[in-house]
Amino acid sequence: MKLIQAPGLPAPAGHYSKAVEANGFVYLSGVLPQRGAADPASDSFDTQCASVFDQCEQILHAAGCGFSDVVQCTAYIVGVANWPLFNAIYARRFGVHKPARAVVPVPELHHGFSVEVQMVAVAKP
Repeated sequence: MKLIQAPGLPAPAGHYSKAVEANGFVYLSGVLPQRGAADPASDSFDTQCASVFDQCEQILHAAGCGFSDVVQCTAYIVGVANWPLFNAIYARRFGVHKPARAVVPVPELHHGFSVEVQMVAVAKP
């Protein structure tokens, strides 16, 4: 098992890794919007999604992968009403690539955020 660290991103606040490479796959932990000086939970849903996908891209690149290598994505979103906007943002980020996906509406997420995403990608040899 190889631990993946993403330069430029803060270290995880809990007892976990940003990502782990094992058995030919890269497993990204759940990614919340990046915390900045202001309260990120007050950012719009699309701004939070942009932050999450930017971080996922950085983590994937640190592992030698990209969005085209993602085989599965799970998204947790607060409120089913955000589903169409999430779907549009997701489609822009992935383009023609369509990995397996689950979108799970939830009542709340940690720190008051509105979106959390985890992914699995095929590792590059």
